[in-house]
Amino acid sequence: MITQLTKTFQSYFATTPLVAFAPGRINLIGEHTDYQEGFVFPAAVAQGIWVGIQKNGLTVCRLYSMDFAQEFSFELDYISPKNGHWATYVMGMCALMKQSGYEVQGFDMVIGGTIPVGSGLSSSAALSVSIGTAISSLFDFQIPKKNIVLYAQKSEHLYAGVKCGIMDPYASAFGAEGKALLLDCRPNTHQEISVHLGDYSLMLVNTKVKHTLADTAYNKRREACEESVRILQSEFPQIKTLRDLSFTDLEKVEILLPEALYPKAKHIITECARVHEAATALQAGDLESFGKLLNATHQSLSQDFEVSCAELDFLTEKAQALDFVLGARMMGGGFGGCTLNLVKTSELEAFQAALKSPYEQAFQKTPEFILVEIGEGARVL
Repeated sequence: MITQLTKTFQSYFATTPLVAFAPGRINLIGEHTDYQEGFVFPAAVAQGIWVGIQKNGLTVCRLYSMDFAQEFSFELDYISPKNGHWATYVMGMCALMKQSGYEVQGFDMVIGGTIPVGSGLSSSAALSVSIGTAISSLFDFQIPKKNIVLYAQKSEHLYAGVKCGIMDPYASAFGAEGKALLLDCRPNTHQEISVHLGDYSLMLVNTKVKHTLADTAYNKRREACEESVRILQSEFPQIKTLRDLSFTDLEKVEILLPEALYPKAKHIITECARVHEAATALQAGDLESFGKLLNATHQSLSQDFEVSCAELDFLTEKAQALDFVLGARMMGGGFGGCTLNLVKTSELEAFQAALKSPYEQAFQKTPEFILVEIGEGARVL
């Protein structure tokens, strides 16, 4: 990718670029908990976004996307991000850096990636973090990683219209090879947990669907959690978010909340607990317990939080029935994207064979199988 990116850059801009990389991420467990200041357990992967960048001495930024085969340019003095366009992420990061006092000047940029579209590996966060890393290095701003993460999150909120949590850009920036990040989304600090999978591998199965209600539903779930907190504060005045409640509070929570809200709150409370159990299981090398937690998370996301879909449930159910799969669940925001599966490495081909044909027959789509390895976070190459 570096060679291809450099060649493309030279052909468009006749100079050699500085190259930065930011990875996509998987989330081992801890879904929809980050925006309740809860706990998540992500890890960076080998797939990601590469950015080539060089100063151009102009007041204009000239961009080229290899994935879209599109050019785009914008004036640094007139940044107006357009919702839904890939260049929005560049403009968003530039706008936020300028607001923070960094003197961004004109640059040329080429963007290329290896993250399958709609796979749930968080290409948008990787894109923002790679852009931030590249600009910071090019102009020697030395922006702290955590600030780049916060700009990436704010850019999504302001310019892409998705109220995402901190997890995706954080995992992309701070990922470490062979380690998952036990991330506390209140202080935004993490503990590295070594992941030794032994005879097992992590494989994603991409449903190849993204139902249109995904973004709307995400924002609605977020609002439901915030409403639950407001109601529960009458009985639990000390709580700021649902992360402040535990298993032992569930009985009282069920009495206090309306029937429509309780299952959503229950998911957040139980999922935060599962994150800690998963970290303990992995530290002890107890893959069976870790697999059972993955299964429990899927049940909770599908039944309580209601962010699954027929395709995700189908793939998860088929995978969980296989004796060489220790656990399977939907991963990410929901309504499409991928399932995450803990599969015996020697049975990866059998795993694909067991899921591919039934899925094609049921949904007239061919699933994509993506083997993931835990890799390093964002860096200049």
